[in-house]
Amino acid sequence: MKSNKYSCNTRAETLEWIIAIIDFLKPFSFLINAHVVNFFKDKQWEAVDEVWMSCLKDEKPENILLIPSGVVQDHWPASLKEFVHTLRSLSFPREQADLHAILADVDLVPLSTVLSQGMNLKKKHEVEVLSSVVSSVVKSVGAPTVVDVGAGQGYLAQVLSFQYKHSVVAIDSSSHHGTVTDARAARIRKHFAAQMRKSGSGNKCPDVPMTITCRVLSSEMLKALTNVPLEKSDTDFNGSALNEGQSRSQSASDANRLCSLVLAGLHACGDLSVTMLRTFMECEEVKAVVSVGCCYNLLSEKSSDDSCSKCGYPMSAGLKSLGFSLGKNARDLACQSAERWSGLGEDAGLQNFQLHSFRAAFQMVLSKHYPEVLVTSPSIGRQGKAFRRQQQRKSLETPAAVDTTRKDTDDKKPMRQTSSNSDMCSSFEKFCLSAFSRLNLEHPLDLDLNATWKEADAFTELIGPYWSIRAALGAVLETLILLDRLMFLQEQGDSIKVVMLPIFDPTISPRNVAIIAKRL
Repeated sequence: MKSNKYSCNTRAETLEWIIAIIDFLKPFSFLINAHVVNFFKDKQWEAVDEVWMSCLKDEKPENILLIPSGVVQDHWPASLKEFVHTLRSLSFPREQADLHAILADVDLVPLSTVLSQGMNLKKKHEVEVLSSVVSSVVKSVGAPTVVDVGAGQGYLAQVLSFQYKHSVVAIDSSSHHGTVTDARAARIRKHFAAQMRKSGSGNKCPDVPMTITCRVLSSEMLKALTNVPLEKSDTDFNGSALNEGQSRSQSASDANRLCSLVLAGLHACGDLSVTMLRTFMECEEVKAVVSVGCCYNLLSEKSSDDSCSKCGYPMSAGLKSLGFSLGKNARDLACQSAERWSGLGEDAGLQNFQLHSFRAAFQMVLSKHYPEVLVTSPSIGRQGKAFRRQQQRKSLETPAAVDTTRKDTDDKKPMRQTSSNSDMCSSFEKFCLSAFSRLNLEHPLDLDLNATWKEADAFTELIGPYWSIRAALGAVLETLILLDRLMFLQEQGDSIKVVMLPIFDPTISPRNVAIIAKRL
């Protein structure tokens, strides 16, 4: 937190930070709530400071892509530089924390080939780091069992079980995921057992995670879990069987079976991360929680006429009292990643802007010929990959054009340099025909795509700056959501110790902030 003037060590500090964010965001609600597919149709650039847009339309693409990361250029207007700098100061720092300096007994062990099988680079990094953090927390609170919430295919659960030797329960709503988890765990167990026999260290097979298929995480369910023996013979338990296990143990008054739990969630989706925190507070058997959230777009949100107390946002009494709503577009925007933007590179960045131009221009077509379709907020699928591959092939086939592109870029012409106008119009036509097909719409007979593109093309140089300025608000919106969760725990009193740490490398895993809470 040294690089940030705000702090969140206490409830009062967190509330001060939240109020500062809200005060800053309110004047930019038009930008936050905008849907960029309507860029040309609604002339959205006209709502942004004209001086900003005039400056940025001639800016190099790589500089525009750095706006969400808080990087400004000396020749920009002072008001634009202040906007970017303020956003940076209000955002929770994302640089990976020095875990060894903050958490006791963190032992970051590289994953073996067997344990990392099937993981991509991102997943391997996340599981490697989070498993060490969870293991450290388990040791510090003395809880014998970890509950992996939203376990998916069981990667985290299996590393905690086989590498760190913890008793683990993997909970997921998908029965298919449970089956995959069990099959993968059996293969890993077989490997470890063979290794043990080969080394002569014994014939006892390592424990495997217990898998449970259950759609609802609740304090009642976890209380039942503390009464269920976790031997291998119980790995076929499901959510409904927990109640039976609870009844059996209670009737036998077997106090020795009672155990404490640690909840862990690696990118538990939407409201599930919120449910983890609430369940931690409601269930005394849960001694700690380690939650890394994601998918803010899927959060439920309390509306002004909604009395629901279990919505995903807002959680804290402090934020509820301020009455600041987000809305779906804002929650979508909170998922943006500055690190991904800055890592796009010039060519990929330009292609990204062009794709947004095509989608926004297609919205004009729909508005004119199929206005009834717009009511449904149509999704035309992900056509970007095919377009990027097409552009890459064209660049490889015409190296001279690439050289011209780079020269034009150096001369600060960001939006029209990868293709000629005729090529762009042809690409836009293909985009529209594909979109009509995906939406099961007939090609209008009076459609003049060339005229539509010419109308939009006059303003395509503005879509990159507009999109980047808007994307820069994402980190602040995510910070607001995270601070709301943090303050919810801080409001519970001195019996809870809670910290918020960026535990992953943000260039690998943008949703890298973990909320770690323990009972004292």
